[in-house]
Amino acid sequence: MGLFNFFTQEIAIDLGTANTLIIHNNKVVVDSPSIVAIHRRTNKVIAVGEQAKHMQGKTHDDIKTIRPLKDGVIADFEASEFMLTEFIKKIPGIQGKLFSPSLRMVICIPSGITEVEKRAVKDSCQRVNAKDVRLIYEPMAAAIGVGIDVTQPKGNMIIDIGGGTTEIAVIALGGIVCDKSVKIAGDVFTNDIAYYLRTHHNLYIGERTAERIKIEVGAAVEELEHEPEDLPVQGRDLITGKPKEITVNYKEIARALDKSILRIEDAVMETLSQTPPELAADIYNTGIYMAGGGSMLRGLDQRVSKKTGLPVFLADDPLRAVVRGTGIALKNIDKYTFLMR
Repeated sequence: MGLFNFFTQEIAIDLGTANTLIIHNNKVVVDSPSIVAIHRRTNKVIAVGEQAKHMQGKTHDDIKTIRPLKDGVIADFEASEFMLTEFIKKIPGIQGKLFSPSLRMVICIPSGITEVEKRAVKDSCQRVNAKDVRLIYEPMAAAIGVGIDVTQPKGNMIIDIGGGTTEIAVIALGGIVCDKSVKIAGDVFTNDIAYYLRTHHNLYIGERTAERIKIEVGAAVEELEHEPEDLPVQGRDLITGKPKEITVNYKEIARALDKSILRIEDAVMETLSQTPPELAADIYNTGIYMAGGGSMLRGLDQRVSKKTGLPVFLADDPLRAVVRGTGIALKNIDKYTFLMR
């Protein structure tokens, strides 16, 4: 076992629909978009991560950009395996070594995942030289990353809004008491924005432009204390076919996202309605914690707070809360073994 430890590198991975983050030696060493660019005729991978993201929406017929993960689970096995291999090669403690070290991995997965999907994640990891693969549920990793002591006999509610799924869970005594996983998250917000501009402004925009609008002027409510400046947006006019520019403001985007946010609110209320009374009392005192990139949408915490009547706390670094929690679980693997699958 000692020899195994000597030749083993430990890494924690948040394999997300939108971004993949990897922690090695307590540091985030990889933070890249989960995108792969492939040459159609040769089936060879041309680019991975940030480089592939710059190609998105700008490729010709011979190149396609794909996202290997859909709704938090592996949709393209080969592409995800190649992407993982490339990201692992970028880790400073691993790159340039004569022999590929064995890997011990803790990797987070959505709470609504099936056994078949769990097996796909494990298989993908084992094929990139992982000898020991542990899985941890995303809400649990997010709760640890936010700073909650999940082993206590105390109820805590966490909402993790990622790229593909929103995970809502009530956690106590190191287990998920009740949870809800909905496929409404950052990607759906991006699609809502693109659809709104098509239907209200006859402007056809790409996914990257829609995502930029979401980040720069996205909002969940129409009344904000600090209003973002209006954003000029360029795209193609659906009527004339000519390029054109319009200006969008955060109030429009709030209207575009309203239906999707309503569905997240309903899922939160449903989870609260299933919570045992003793844990509900704890949540009344502790409030709700939010993590994940989607939770950074302006005013979303206020909106959830208004709907539930509970205080809502946003994680310090929402994008990295899940991978940070996965890293803590890896570092204290003996303490958190019972949480892992």
